[in-house]
Order: sequence, then structure tokens, then C-alpha cells
Amino acid sequence: MAMVDVTVRGAGIFGLSIAWTCARRGAKVQIVDPLGPGAGSSGGLVGALAPHVPENWNAKKAFQFDSLIMAEPFWKQVEATGGVSPGYARLGRLQPITDTRTLDLAHARAGTAAELWQARAEWRVVETAAIGAWCPPSSTGFVIHDTLSARMHPRRACAALVAALGVMGVEVVADAPDRGQVVHATGLAGLQELNKAFGKTVGNGVKGQAALLRFDAGDVPQLFADAIHFIPHADGTLAIGSTSERDYDDPASTDSTLDDVLDRAMRAVPVLHGAEVIERWAGVRPRSKSRAPMLGAHPLHKGQFIANGGFKIGFGMAPKVAEVMADLVLEDKDAIPEDFRPEASL
Repeated sequence: MAMVDVTVRGAGIFGLSIAWTCARRGAKVQIVDPLGPGAGSSGGLVGALAPHVPENWNAKKAFQFDSLIMAEPFWKQVEATGGVSPGYARLGRLQPITDTRTLDLAHARAGTAAELWQARAEWRVVETAAIGAWCPPSSTGFVIHDTLSARMHPRRACAALVAALGVMGVEVVADAPDRGQVVHATGLAGLQELNKAFGKTVGNGVKGQAALLRFDAGDVPQLFADAIHFIPHADGTLAIGSTSERDYDDPASTDSTLDDVLDRAMRAVPVLHGAEVIERWAGVRPRSKSRAPMLGAHPLHKGQFIANGGFKIGFGMAPKVAEVMADLVLEDKDAIPEDFRPEASL
């Protein structure tokens, strides 16, 4: 039997990214997921890698900033190794400014971004007339343009990681015994296991519904308008989403809630009127009680590790999550922020 240094349970974005980073450091890795790669919420449509607002700085925002900066070389290496594009591009994001108070706040954040983002990205206030056709209508005539946001296609990102890992000799298998260090990146099932063991809510699932349109916007910034993400993908489609539903009956069904999102989307970005909806998608995203990723020593499985709770920011956080988890698992180096530890949700 071949030696295995690390067993990763779960082939969503956290599990695949951790496996990739461990393999790149020379570890022998196996990935175990009975449903296959990207089978859960990581197999969605939207792929908005967007930052928190640049103010009230904390460990979570700093961690996310580091990860978004790491993303470009991370995904370039994945694509170069496996030959499959994740559809990644750091093209920025546009957000309409709806009133004078928000306009004043946007100008103030431009200043804080200059400091907090270390001159590696900008938060600008721009007139809509300077943007061109791909711009959300704005009642003030201004939009926020940040240059830190990036887009990717979640399914293609998972496929790119699987291909790159395959070149490294790592495959996703349906079943295998634990060998070496063990990382549980099992999403909702992992949170439900914790809930049952502790007799309280440690985390839960939040359903999201999204749609894919046949609309080739080109290489342009993503939009965020009326609390909706508009992600122009590299393959000529455009993703719209998503809902956040704490209560639901069927985790995989779409319904009138998505219809409402699409109606709002057409009002927010009128140029999309008439675009064909080619897919409707629903899935359940794992959300820890603390709302931050849950990283570190596993609360139930002694000597093992957990990486869970990505919720809406999992793809954006993945490069940095993979780095700190590889540090912990392979080198016993603990650089995990206190707010990200399982204890924050226990």
C-alpha cells in the first residue's frame, strides 16, 4: 500500500485547495468524497470573489484580503499544471451609488482602502458616464469601482483543481480509510455532525438559488446591484445570484424566490432583458455559527483537523485557507486567526 501523508475528506473548494497545497509541498495526499468533486455548494454558478468593505479592519478582513491577492498566482499555477481553466480573472467590480450618504461613504472608503489594501488594489468613485455600456444604472450618476474583486466559475475551478491534482498523482475516491493526517472538509454534513454531538447549533446550511444566462458581456467587471451578484464568465455566460434561505424544504429545487431575483436583476441591469436563462441552480452552503471559516483542530476527532463554514466567501478564502491548513497539518505551524477556530462557534 502506497504511503499517504494526508487524507482530505471532502472534495469541495476547501478540500481540493488544501489537497493541492499539501501536494505542492511534497505530501502524498488522498481525497475521499462519496459524491465526487464539487458535488455540494462548490458546484454552483456564481463565483464572486469580492472583498468586504475597507473599513473597521479585523482579522477576517485581513485574511480575506491576503487570500484575494494570492488568488491570481494560485489559479495560474493550477491551470498551468492541469491544463483546465478555472475561468479566473481579476476584473474588478462595479456597484451603483444610490444616494448622497452612500456617495460620501464611498469617498471615505476610497481613502481607507488606500491604506488597508496596501496600494495593491483600489476602491474608486467613478462617474457612470466614464464606464461605458456595461454599467448598472445609478441615481447619483456614480458607481464604486474596486479593483480587488475577481470572477471565476465554481464548477470550472473545481475541475481545474481535480485536473491539476491528477497530474500530481492525487485522485478523488469514493471511499478509503484514514491514513496520515486527516482533514475534514465535509461542508454541511460536517456541521450537522457537530450539531448532533454538541446538542446545539454549531453551524447550519443556508440555501442559495442562482441562474445562468446566455449573455456574453466579455472581460468586464462583475456587478453588485440591489444585493445581487452579476458575474460575466469567461465562457460567454453570465451568473446571477443568489438567495440566502435559512428555512427550506428541498435543498436542490428552484422556485419563485429565484424568479423574484431574476426580475430584480433585469430592473437593476436593463441590458440583460431578453437574455435566455439556460440553467437554474440551488444548493446549500455551510455556515458556521461564527460566520467565519472554521479551521483548526477538529472538536470531535482527536488529532485530526477541520476546514468548514466557507458560506458565501469560500472560493475567495480558499487560497489562504489552504496555506494555513497546510502549515498546520504538515508543519504544526498555527497561523489561524482566533475568530476562525472551532471554539468561536462552540
